[in-house]
Amino acid sequence: MKGKKNVVYMALALGMILYAVPRIDLSGGLTLPTVFGLAWIAFALLVVAAHLHELLGVEEETKRELTKIKRMKRWQLEQAVQGKRRLLQVKK
Repeated sequence: MKGKKNVVYMALALGMILYAVPRIDLSGGLTLPTVFGLAWIAFALLVVAAHLHELLGVEEETKRELTKIKRMKRWQLEQAVQGKRRLLQVKK
């Protein structure tokens, strides 16, 4: 369900961009409508990028690494509490 939702929302955002970009007048120099149009396009592209980021699963590797680190720290704490071993030194 999560992937379908991201695809639908990304498609809607792309549709909005395709509909709006030809209608936004960006040739008027540095006027308020031009700045608004550029900001609107930037935010719409940011929405598309966020959904694409989620669909590609870029954060999955980071989540797995953090889970490993938390598991190791929990084990080290258990060992320290039991007095069996010293805490391992982790290099950065």
